[in-house]
Amino acid sequence: MTEPTLVVTGATGRLGGLVARRLAERDVPQRLLVRSPERAPRLPGATAVRGSYGDHDAAVQGLTGAETLFMVSASESADRLAQHKAFVDAAVEAGVRHLVYISFFGAAPDATFTLARDHFHTEEHIRSTGLAYTFLRDNLYAEFVPDLAGADGVIRGPADKGRAAFVAHDDIADAAVAVLTRPAEHAGAVYDLTGPEAVSLEEAAAVLSEVRGHSVTYHPETVEEAYASRASYGAPQWQLDAWVSTYTAIAAGQLEGVSDALPRLTGRPATPLADVIRALPPR
Repeated sequence: MTEPTLVVTGATGRLGGLVARRLAERDVPQRLLVRSPERAPRLPGATAVRGSYGDHDAAVQGLTGAETLFMVSASESADRLAQHKAFVDAAVEAGVRHLVYISFFGAAPDATFTLARDHFHTEEHIRSTGLAYTFLRDNLYAEFVPDLAGADGVIRGPADKGRAAFVAHDDIADAAVAVLTRPAEHAGAVYDLTGPEAVSLEEAAAVLSEVRGHSVTYHPETVEEAYASRASYGAPQWQLDAWVSTYTAIAAGQLEGVSDALPRLTGRPATPLADVIRALPPR
């Protein structure tokens, strides 16, 4: 059997797992690069190999012979950017030709959302290698919206009246598969992946109320209140900054853009927030 020339990372996670399953449904051979191969989904045409962003030698070995690499961003951490750069360098050393990277909407060196800055610098590093690339810049995940509400049914955060174009995991996965099955057609492309409309957190609360059948409201905090209300979690400063800047990025209007990239890539409309929430397990 010929070794698959497409490598997928993150297959034990939500997004990478969706992409791997959709590729398998299309009979696309793939290699799943995962920390623990025993945890990888067992899919037709898929081979699990051990590797992680922080293990250079294992990454090079797992990527050797690959032409196309689907790179899901690493788990949030203080050294995530360093992990990304090291893994990209391993991909170059292994001979990868095309890297498809899951980035973030509005990635920029001065983005309000602190983690979007990491994505920008990862993109810049990928560009500097000379690899062919495609960047999929997704907006905030629609599936995350119910988690914004506390046990009391209140969404709290300094988002003011700003809006975000929340996007579904399924839609991102379908867009990724469209790129991965015809990568040459998307070389050098940067796609903003968004939902069909931008909604405020007040509107998102109303959607949650309607779909879930219990009251959810939005309470706008000040930035100071946001830091104070999250201090009890004992999280490091970089993580507190990331949490709070999710909301301030919304307030700044940096997540409100709506793109037609998803319909163009998938051939169907992006999924409305209400439909995403309706499909989630009840809580």
